[in-house]
Amino acid sequence: MTRPGSPSDPPGLDGVLVVDKPAGPTSHDVVALVRRLAGTRRIGHGGTLDPFATGVLPLFLGQATRLVEYHLGDRKAYRATICFGATSTTDDLAGELSPVAGPPPDRAAVEAALAALVGPVLQVPPAYSAIKLAGRRAYALARAGETPTLVPRQVTIDRLDLVDWDGSDAERPVAVVEVACSAGTYVRSIARDIGRATGGGAYLGALVRTASGAFRQEMAHPLEAVRAAATGPAGLVPLLLPIDAGLDRLTRVGLSEAEVEAIQRGQFVLPSAGLPRETGAGPIIAVDPSGRPVAVAAVRGGRLAPDKVLTGPTAGVPVAATRS
Repeated sequence: MTRPGSPSDPPGLDGVLVVDKPAGPTSHDVVALVRRLAGTRRIGHGGTLDPFATGVLPLFLGQATRLVEYHLGDRKAYRATICFGATSTTDDLAGELSPVAGPPPDRAAVEAALAALVGPVLQVPPAYSAIKLAGRRAYALARAGETPTLVPRQVTIDRLDLVDWDGSDAERPVAVVEVACSAGTYVRSIARDIGRATGGGAYLGALVRTASGAFRQEMAHPLEAVRAAATGPAGLVPLLLPIDAGLDRLTRVGLSEAEVEAIQRGQFVLPSAGLPRETGAGPIIAVDPSGRPVAVAAVRGGRLAPDKVLTGPTAGVPVAATRS
């Protein structure tokens, strides 16, 4: 097992790198590039973007990878371009387009359809999606000429605002919509459903993720800036946010130096600063006197019990092994 400080994991490369993904590469391509630039194997991302999509792609390096699970439910925000007058096999511009007969919708009809989708809704994922059906990806079934039967899933759409309308081509109007939604929402499906609701067809023509949880587009670094900074692995350090960035919702408990050393050994501690009043609200981040996170913990038996040690000699080692 790779341990912090080994040759394949340069020291100091622990944190969150928010990338402004360009159109073209997959999210995996971006991860592979940053992995090579950073010289580290431990890297993950916070939510896939399709190749044609752009915008916020948080990358988690080093010890930050151990906190990715707490970002899986992060809400997302997008700016979506919806094109009317045709449908797409993939519900976006990457698929085969088929013109739809009949009059296209006007702005008022689109605004009404958007309003009807706000709130908790049952959404059918796109046929070309990565959802598994009997062990096979839906997109693999669709490419093989089969019609995958996808079960509707409940998602929550917090906001759908029409911010621009281009009706200069009366047969193919275009809407730009700002979307705020729960994790797992397919914006392609929103475009498809808006087309159906307005009596015609529509597909997603462009997509920009403007926020992923607390990570916003103005915080994101273009890939060119990441490449320019990576004169060596340490060159990326100034671009990194702390490993617990974006987790302000989690409770934090301060520890003394002696308590830090104990929790780094996997021991339960009773913080001199006291335990949080609410102990069932989720994981707790234990921090050292400087505010640096040292462990993810929970209250058990009236003490703070580490679940993940983030710093010190046992960082990255299963906590159970430190107690054996």
